[in-house]
Amino acid sequence: MVEEKEEFQMGLPNGVGEAMLAHAIEKFDVKLEHTEFGPVLIGEYDELVKAKDFLENAIRERLEELEGKK
Repeated sequence: MVEEKEEFQMGLPNGVGEAMLAHAIEKFDVKLEHTEFGPVLIGEYDELVKAKDFLENAIRERLEELEGKK
């Protein structure tokens, strides 16, 4: 018998670009769905946490680039 894992939804933070999102979907076991409230990532809790950390770091790095810190 196959154990079914519980899936969760996570809204995307502001500032997530298409390339960042594509990398997160490719790197982690999550999928993108569009809802009436906006796009969300769907997956197991642990994978969503990893994707969130990845996206936050990518946004932080991009902001540093724009500020001339990198």
